[in-house]
Amino acid sequence: MLTMEWLVAHPDWLLMILAPVFMLCMVLEWRVSRQSGRLPPSASYQWQEVSCNFALGALHQLTDITVGLMVIQVYLWLFDWRLLDISMGLMSFIVLMVAQDFCYYWFHRASHRVRWWWAAHSTHHSSESMNFSTAFRQSLMYPFAGMWLFWVPLVIIGFPPKWVVLSVLLNLGLQFIIHTQWIKNFGWLDLVFNSPSHHRVHHGRNPQYIDKNYAGVLIIWDKLFGTFEPEVEAVVYGITKPVNSTNPITVTFVEWQHMWRDVTAKGRSWRQRLAAIVAPPSASQESKW
Repeated sequence: MLTMEWLVAHPDWLLMILAPVFMLCMVLEWRVSRQSGRLPPSASYQWQEVSCNFALGALHQLTDITVGLMVIQVYLWLFDWRLLDISMGLMSFIVLMVAQDFCYYWFHRASHRVRWWWAAHSTHHSSESMNFSTAFRQSLMYPFAGMWLFWVPLVIIGFPPKWVVLSVLLNLGLQFIIHTQWIKNFGWLDLVFNSPSHHRVHHGRNPQYIDKNYAGVLIIWDKLFGTFEPEVEAVVYGITKPVNSTNPITVTFVEWQHMWRDVTAKGRSWRQRLAAIVAPPSASQESKW
């Protein structure tokens, strides 16, 4: 029987448990997209694109599980240095989810403003379509790039490591529903929560949409920190220098290749080489944004 205790002990199973719901949503959206005029062309399901998204999702899940075995050991070691002893219950779990979402905002913002993390995150943004399958378009490089570092404060505060991992995966699972053009918005809930409308903006390469709406679940962080942008004009999806490939290996590593080329280019100072790694992607002529 599925219980909260079992989920906490096996957090990596959460997304697998939710997979039937994800698949049902995609089937329904696909059927709607086939009805003339219901959805824009960028919402259509192209088999090569969808296959690439699924392959990227599988690779991401594989590395998350394998590298996660090492990361959890780091978390457990850090947990010995925790500031508080937090007993997990309903209220403490809600606090954890809000705190994790706050950390996610800064992870996501860093993933657009620091080229090292953008090299991993650009995989997700490289699609020029927006449908539920886009949610699976993740990078296997996230754990190697250090995504897990952003959850360290939660462990240091005193939230048990496996609960932290569960909150991270639940946050990602909840974000599935915002990768669509089928659902316009969440109505008045858009005031507080991230929604398909807010997230479509985030995936846009329109000048006013770039580096906006970093929210995971709560859009309040963007409103607090000045990165909120409402959806006004039609969104043009993708990145400003398209990858033009549905090969999951190419999609995963193309920005890493560009970054390495900039780091190793002849005639550059050490400061320029460092900037090619840690400066905003737009600081490099070879970057995508």
